Amino acid sequence: MKSRKLGNSDLNISEIGLGCMSLPTDEKTAKWIVDAAVDHGITYFDTADLYDKGINEELVGKALNGKRKDIILATKVGNVWNKEGEGWYWDPSKKNIEHQVKESLRRLQTDYIDLYQLHGGTIEDPWDEIIEAFDHLKKEGTIRAYGISSIRPNVIKEFLPKSDAVSVMMQYSLLDRRPEEWFDVLEENNASIVTRGSLAKGLLTNEWSNRLAKANGYQTYSQDELHATLEELANNTKDVHAAALAYVLQSPIVASAVIGASSKEQLEATILAYNNAHSIYATELKKLTKIDMYNAHR
Repeated sequence: MKSRKLGNSDLNISEIGLGCMSLPTDEKTAKWIVDAAVDHGITYFDTADLYDKGINEELVGKALNGKRKDIILATKVGNVWNKEGEGWYWDPSKKNIEHQVKESLRRLQTDYIDLYQLHGGTIEDPWDEIIEAFDHLKKEGTIRAYGISSIRPNVIKEFLPKSDAVSVMMQYSLLDRRPEEWFDVLEENNASIVTRGSLAKGLLTNEWSNRLAKANGYQTYSQDELHATLEELANNTKDVHAAALAYVLQSPIVASAVIGASSKEQLEATILAYNNAHSIYATELKKLTKIDMYNAHR
């Protein structure tokens, strides 16, 4: 497993990261998946305080117990569950950030977080206060670096130039190429992309036909458009899963493709695809790019 530098930080993260939101809540099964990820060279693990009302962080913390020094741990902040536990609200205040980081540290069983990410954002947010909170946490050693998880252009433009953020988590795949419009902006601000959704809920794997049968379109794609696009992709590459990973990793602005796995079998399939991705050449990727006539950012 190769690694890449995350923005202008001193963090080097594996090209495939484990998106922990998909981990089952069964502690034993979750640990099996995390252990398998580590065994395959994955060093980047991404969770959030929102997932399963904090239970996901607890699972990750337990599963990584004894391995902390060998991995890069990322979590997110900004969404707060209401007292009824039936929904959440947005609170990006400095007070909340500095409170929630302590809760995440406790659940993750660690005394520092490698990458702390703002889990969303609006143009009306108190950005100076948010940046002050992250800078303070970094200065005191509670976090090593910070970033944001957002696809909103106005939010990214507001956050990156004013801060020392090193990353933006974005949905990015063969079926959703909107982030490419922001490659130059990220490069100018010395930030990397950490992708999510790069397998498009399994539609960009070799099980695409099974996933398609259960889908009802995807983003701006109708079901018919999605079927036509996936069928043509499959007809033009021997390995859709590998091509999907190769596509997002071809740009150096991408530090890691964060892939979820709810079973060891899913993880093994991604590792196999990652190894096969090195045999997907630029000419094939260019051909696949042209196939996507129903591009989501049209």
